[in-house]
Amino acid sequence: MNKKLILQAIGKFLLGLLLVGALLFVPAGSLRFWQGWLFLGILFIPMFGAGIVLMVKNPELLKKRLDAKEEQSEQKAVLALSAVMFPAAFIVAGLNFRFSRLVLPHWAVYIAAGVFLLAYALYAEVLRENTYLSRTVEVQENQEVIDTGLYGIVRHPMYLSTVLLFLSMPLVLGSVISFVIMLAYIPIIAKRIRNEEAVLEKELPGYAAYKQRVKYKVIPFIW
Repeated sequence: MNKKLILQAIGKFLLGLLLVGALLFVPAGSLRFWQGWLFLGILFIPMFGAGIVLMVKNPELLKKRLDAKEEQSEQKAVLALSAVMFPAAFIVAGLNFRFSRLVLPHWAVYIAAGVFLLAYALYAEVLRENTYLSRTVEVQENQEVIDTGLYGIVRHPMYLSTVLLFLSMPLVLGSVISFVIMLAYIPIIAKRIRNEEAVLEKELPGYAAYKQRVKYKVIPFIW
């Protein structure tokens, strides 16, 4: 195994865990923020398992997922907006718990957790189907158009999974206000998709024809 890749993956995992935990529990002012613990569990436990699977079965894909140096200027703007949206939603969720403002009932939190886990499973299936996935907009050497499985239904099933993940996330945390903040993800991802498709249509042979066959970008019959 690649020791450097293992250390990189573990480092980013621990950094993410500590950062998200701080953004949730410091504003909450208490470790009794049970929705925060639930969220950390359903986010990081599957992430850890998926990382081990990728490390063993497809280390190259794991490396691509860890490398996030975006070259497209439009995508840099998208990443900057996301870097504001996520911390804001987490901080507000913590404050929401502290001051008990518009807190969702337990049953709604558990349903949101179920949606989150289903979206995680969808994300895992997308990674299985498309080994060309990276966190940056690019066309890789020898890349081919994937048009089977989920890619035969919508052109961007990965973004379908992330929409479900990110919109269920604030509901798991019990915060309606954080949910409103996370709605900003929809125009952010729409901008990313427009730029990504322009790059793919220009540089990936067969992508223009694929767009004609598969009409919907993210949600069947809607978007």
